[in-house]
Amino acid sequence: MAQIEIRLPKMGESVTEATITNWLKNIGDSVEMDEPLVEVATDKVDNELPSEAAGILVKCLFEKDQVAQVGDVIAIISTDGDAAVVASSEEKVSPSIVAAPTTEVEINATIDAVVATNYDNSDKFYSPLVKSIAEKEGISLTELDSINGTGQSGRVTKKDILDYIETRGTQPKVANTAGVVTIQDSPKVAPTMPASENGSNFLGSIKAPIVVPNPGDEIIEMDRMRKLIADHMVMSVHVAPHVTSYVEADVTEIVNWRNKVKKGFVAREGENITFTPIIIEAIVKAIKDFPMINVSVSGTSIIKRKDINIGMATALPSGNLIVPVIKNADRMNLVGLTKSVNELANNARNNKLKPEDIQGGTFTVTNVGSFGNVMGTPIINQPQVAILALGAIRKVPAVIETPHGDFIGIRHKMYLSHSYDHRVVDGSLGGQFVRRVADYLEQFDENREL
Repeated sequence: MAQIEIRLPKMGESVTEATITNWLKNIGDSVEMDEPLVEVATDKVDNELPSEAAGILVKCLFEKDQVAQVGDVIAIISTDGDAAVVASSEEKVSPSIVAAPTTEVEINATIDAVVATNYDNSDKFYSPLVKSIAEKEGISLTELDSINGTGQSGRVTKKDILDYIETRGTQPKVANTAGVVTIQDSPKVAPTMPASENGSNFLGSIKAPIVVPNPGDEIIEMDRMRKLIADHMVMSVHVAPHVTSYVEADVTEIVNWRNKVKKGFVAREGENITFTPIIIEAIVKAIKDFPMINVSVSGTSIIKRKDINIGMATALPSGNLIVPVIKNADRMNLVGLTKSVNELANNARNNKLKPEDIQGGTFTVTNVGSFGNVMGTPIINQPQVAILALGAIRKVPAVIETPHGDFIGIRHKMYLSHSYDHRVVDGSLGGQFVRRVADYLEQFDENREL
């Protein structure tokens, strides 16, 4: 029987694993060459993987929501039409396992039903097999989180949870006093992750409180992307001391110019020109003036980036956020920037981004003004050291200076909020940079030709 192994391919420079989110074919189904076989999700982007062979899907080696490493065999396809179908390789709990004595857990029914058995509510990853064993043995979420995992990145394996069950009767007892869960043992410090290369401990040393829902509250599970965003934001704030500088920019000339050229641009190029590429052009010019904004930190070393790759935070229909990257933005003219912005934004909203589309950013811009906000305090997109938030463009009364005296007029203005990593970007550099961006915006030529 000829069998073809389907392996998880490399999907980007820094991508080492992926979560199986959905099998598009069932065991026993016919599969054509290059036909979508499985949906996977990385910490970068979601992808459909095509089949590398035509035949019958006879084996799936990973279940939905399990994590596979790059190079792992995830499925087997038989090229023989009469091949026997093989059951999934998901490990089964041995029927010889006898339930071990449980501890005295006296927690009210609401906590038990909502917190203890909802294993997806944890900030740790548990395989479906581990969650199944935990549910069968009546292990609460708090109890499961306390198990020291020996798998990759400290994950709890089947062996870990079975070993824990065998010695479970000797674990500290849990008591409930007036609805408050307390451990009848001396306090223990939460285990921490090894220090990262920049000398910081993050995520592993941070324990979020367990919140008990009140009657009538709705519980909404975070999806995979929201969990990744949450982890990334917590890590960034923990690693980098954030400072934010603000500048108000007069963009009246840009507004007037865009109003003048936008119809002709659509007729000529077949797409709209927004304010985003115009502002990105100004950011790129300012980065050339202040190249130490375009850096990353590795331990006690500063990596000065040669390329200027601008990430643009994009809101998805789901409410989540993704940051596609315009590579070598300094080599593009305004038309090229406009086309790149539109293409990446459309691909993001239609879930068509490739892994390389969201890698390699050196500076990020986020448009909080699109939601009607006048300013914001954005969180740095690690491993970058700065991010610029664009506020809403508003008509405001302003003092206009002329050789013949000052007068009050109506101008289009916006706030720029520049957050930066104070480990390597001081207030002088951070403030001068955002001021320079505003200068370039205010110096825009209203008679510019496209």
